[in-house]
Amino acid sequence: MSIELESSVDKEDAEHSGSLNRILDSVASLCLLVAGVLLVALIAIFGWLVFGRYVLNNTPTWVEQASLVLVVYITCLGAAAGVRHHSHLNIDFIRESFSGSLRSLMHHLADLFILSFGGFMAFQGWTLVMSNLNRAIPMIGLSESWRAAPLVICGVLIMLFSASDITQRLMTRKVKRV
Repeated sequence: MSIELESSVDKEDAEHSGSLNRILDSVASLCLLVAGVLLVALIAIFGWLVFGRYVLNNTPTWVEQASLVLVVYITCLGAAAGVRHHSHLNIDFIRESFSGSLRSLMHHLADLFILSFGGFMAFQGWTLVMSNLNRAIPMIGLSESWRAAPLVICGVLIMLFSASDITQRLMTRKVKRV
């Protein structure tokens, strides 16, 4: 009877982990979708810049500042999704050359480093958001906080995705690689 109880608990953990993974994968996919739409918008506004400058002989002045804001959002959303999909550049041949227990320790240390980096990014981004509420971005009139907000979003998502990896590694001894 205890064996059946243990297996039902394992099944519940697997179902919970599976649904959590699906939710986090959906969040990462949404990040990539939004980043892709913003990239298309970035290309369109640069097209308008070229058209305005060379055809209309009237350069739109807002394009540079708007593109800088868009680039920050695209970069941060893509970076967060990269943490979830494990697609960032890493040097794992050193870690993989060690024995199982040392390799596992190095995995945990890397996960903790990523988690703390995300926390630092979110905290410092929040500081920037709060300190720039009353400053306007030249030419577009938005608050400078809009330029710092992606740091908070990315930091929180990195922490969420890293915490999921840590939990999954501790519970199942492996992390789903996409």
